[in-house]
Amino acid sequence: MKTIFHPASERAHVNFGWLDSYHSFSFGHWQDPEKIHFGALRVLNDDRVNGGAGFPAHPHDNMEIVSIPLEGALAHKDSTGTDGVIKTGDVQIMSAGTGIRHSEMNASKTDPARFLQIWVFPKLEDSKPRYDQKAFDSKERKNKWQIVASPIEKDGGVWINQDARFALTDLEAGKQLTYTPAFQDNGVYVFLIDGEIEISGQKLGKRDAIGISGTDNFTIKADQDSKILAIEVPMTIDNNN
Repeated sequence: MKTIFHPASERAHVNFGWLDSYHSFSFGHWQDPEKIHFGALRVLNDDRVNGGAGFPAHPHDNMEIVSIPLEGALAHKDSTGTDGVIKTGDVQIMSAGTGIRHSEMNASKTDPARFLQIWVFPKLEDSKPRYDQKAFDSKERKNKWQIVASPIEKDGGVWINQDARFALTDLEAGKQLTYTPAFQDNGVYVFLIDGEIEISGQKLGKRDAIGISGTDNFTIKADQDSKILAIEVPMTIDNNN
């Protein structure tokens, strides 16, 4: 098993007033040659957006963009005609494909919104742009994995154009949970939203992350009540088929 530890303290931090953001991988003006991507996982931004603020319309192409609200709600509009609100408990995906424009604004004029925005390289490039979102019951992830994004229909997540899976769990202190990748040779990037856990002797605190590859499964032990996101992705990028 291979592991790479990314402590929260090593993330890039930018604060524009309306946006307070932490970057796990190279993004914008921050470029770290050691943190370009983890397999097909390209971006993991941890954003706080002030009330009444947000991202005006801007373009993307050939990227799978997943948004997971952690607090508050986001008002979303895009060039596919989608116009709606993504609330805490929802998961949103845009398959940007040949090109899409979208805006993401805090749905509240006063309260902040927090969310994770995650980019994954697609399996197939230049596909038709696609949008989806789904609400998930947090009770269904207590001490077990809740799949929120996957190309496998029976998983019940939003569909993603990649052999990748996103899974959430709320793991109680003292409990253990094993993750088994759904796709052969995939790696898993474990991002600790909150709490304290241990994986193969490595302790993680809030917003720490660890990339794991070269194993059929691994086990997480919770030292505190913890909220965990596991992002399973191919370790090689081949999107030209």
